[in-house]
Amino acid sequence: MSNNADVKHLFSYRKYWAECFGPAPELPMSRAEMDALGWDSCDIIIVTGDAYVDHPSFGMAVVGRTLEAQGFRVGIIAQPDWTSADAFMALGRPNLFFGVSAGNMDSMINRYTADRKRRNDDAYTPGNVGGKRPDRAVIVYSQRVREAYRDVPLIIGSIEASLRRIAHYDYWSDKVRRSILLDAQADLLLYGNAERALVDVAHRIAAGEPVQQIRDVRGTAFVCKRLPAEYRVIDSTHIDVVGPVDPPINPYIDTSSPACAETSEAAAGAVQEVAAVRLLDRPESDQPSVIRLPAYEQVRDDPALYAHASRILHKETNPYNARPLVQAHGDRDVWLNPPPIPLETDELDLVFEQPYTRLPHSSYGDARIPAYEMIRHSVNIMRGCFGGCTFCSITEHEGRIIQNRSEDSIIREVERIRDTSKAFTGVISDLGGPTANMWRVACKSKTIEAACRKPSCVYPGICKNLDTDQTPLISLYRRARAVSGVKKVLIASGLRYDLAVETPAYVEELVKHHVGGYLKIAPEHTEDGPLSKMMKPGMGTYDRFKVMFDKYSKEAGKQQYLIPYFIAAHPGTRDEDMMNLALWLKRNKFRADQVQTFYPSPMATATAMYHSGKNPLKRVTRHSDTMPTVRKLSQRRLHKAFLRYHDPENWPELRTALKKMGRADLIGNGKLHLVPPRQPAKRHAKVPADTQTFATQHNGLPRNPARKRQR
Repeated sequence: MSNNADVKHLFSYRKYWAECFGPAPELPMSRAEMDALGWDSCDIIIVTGDAYVDHPSFGMAVVGRTLEAQGFRVGIIAQPDWTSADAFMALGRPNLFFGVSAGNMDSMINRYTADRKRRNDDAYTPGNVGGKRPDRAVIVYSQRVREAYRDVPLIIGSIEASLRRIAHYDYWSDKVRRSILLDAQADLLLYGNAERALVDVAHRIAAGEPVQQIRDVRGTAFVCKRLPAEYRVIDSTHIDVVGPVDPPINPYIDTSSPACAETSEAAAGAVQEVAAVRLLDRPESDQPSVIRLPAYEQVRDDPALYAHASRILHKETNPYNARPLVQAHGDRDVWLNPPPIPLETDELDLVFEQPYTRLPHSSYGDARIPAYEMIRHSVNIMRGCFGGCTFCSITEHEGRIIQNRSEDSIIREVERIRDTSKAFTGVISDLGGPTANMWRVACKSKTIEAACRKPSCVYPGICKNLDTDQTPLISLYRRARAVSGVKKVLIASGLRYDLAVETPAYVEELVKHHVGGYLKIAPEHTEDGPLSKMMKPGMGTYDRFKVMFDKYSKEAGKQQYLIPYFIAAHPGTRDEDMMNLALWLKRNKFRADQVQTFYPSPMATATAMYHSGKNPLKRVTRHSDTMPTVRKLSQRRLHKAFLRYHDPENWPELRTALKKMGRADLIGNGKLHLVPPRQPAKRHAKVPADTQTFATQHNGLPRNPARKRQR
């Protein structure tokens, strides 16, 4: 197990010789800009599917400025014409390597709806124009790079590469695809927030080390022909048995923390489930080990093995106890090194305090970039999420150990916004990150944290080892809104209300000073069946939070509203569950204006449920119960219709469904009925004055488009 003492500080490397050029006003996107800077060449060129915005909410800017701080000359090729290699030669041959990214979002999620319909817009493109990036952008861009400069090292990253690092179910083709490393023909894949790996790799390539020999960096994946002889290979099916065989020798031992043991799974089947806390090598050997996942060809053809592989991968995500994983693809292996060690506070501060202009590249002129406009005056205060929601990709990408910026660094950024942004009106649009209120929330014990393999610290309940005190956030909020020139500080990131209620003073501070009339939270569902598959708390916690919210809003003399988000068609959801959710919405006088169904993103646990019909939150066997999954388009539309029970266009479909479900008693004109028996004369029914209309959106698409960091 590595520890922080073994890790080199991100900004302690000897700078590359090109540091003499100093930081660029903005990273160049043309040869003319390079000439103006006095550059004859770029050391590193980043290809990205997003427009180049020099703001720390955009991956290419963070990567570029972090590499620049190491002394490298970094160029950007943003949204190139991928129909030929010409655009990829615009900046010439890089001295060290190409870095290829799809952008802040997965290119397929960016371009298609949950019903696989093509979008006409793109929030990361000037003018909000769709179609400026190809499907599977990492693969296409990598192919063009190889055409342009076949011998230049190629490194791929971003969330698109990160979530496709092993064999993965692809919703858009409805099949299991092999690792993106093979299709992109890349030398190295960097997953997660990759500053640590990227800086190390860049310096090693600059020192003359061939990229094909860089095989020991955390947070990287690569293709190899044979495994290192010094590694002992452990078959993953011996750790978590798939077939009906005799119970294996238990390779796990428990720690002293009952809260970190998955004891609830022990009674799930005839084969006893072990407490998956710390997986040990054989006591008599110090030999390093690697876990072999079922081969691509096996998981492609066997959904149960796919679910098993997903379960093992998610158990090997704690950087302090995870071991390498390997998966065969034909006669080659894809090797995944353990996740990177999280950045320390001073390192993260420096990443976010590079000389960003906080503006789109000047070549875009006055073109509107919606994703930028949403976050231009927001401040990222942390990374990571320990919620473990099965439908979300944040944990798989950023990890579940929270990385925090210091309060001083955050305040300096607020002041920089005030002093440099011509558009600043005194409102900070957000202080947050993947979540609003996990800043400085962590395990009470570093020892327990280093041993834990739980996928969530807050499900099925809040771990007793989690320090839930959010008073540091109160201090931060008060200090931020006291900055001269700041009129209002809003909190727009997703709030974990189950954490918030643990510190009532935090809820009071939030509600009285940082809500702009509406606060969006995400119960996601009301029924235990789907909630258990999402790993989300029940509605009892929502009710507790609502009582606090209403109380403190009244004390502040403000009329404020909670806006709950819900997901339709999530794995584990029955038609009856959606009916009950619709009834809850009607009882509480909510009308969802816009809704989306579950979107299966690569590598997510819920996607494994969707594809396999198995529940990888428990031991997967071939005889495991099959869980309900909503795959047919007609059923997905029905579940969506239940969320919009008030829309007359959905009433005929809902009447038919309710009759089939034996719930015709819900058809009528009374308050307890869900839909009326007849269509109205006019197209749209009148909305009662005491009914809230709100927009709700599924987490597969970020509610703040730039909030999903991708490197």
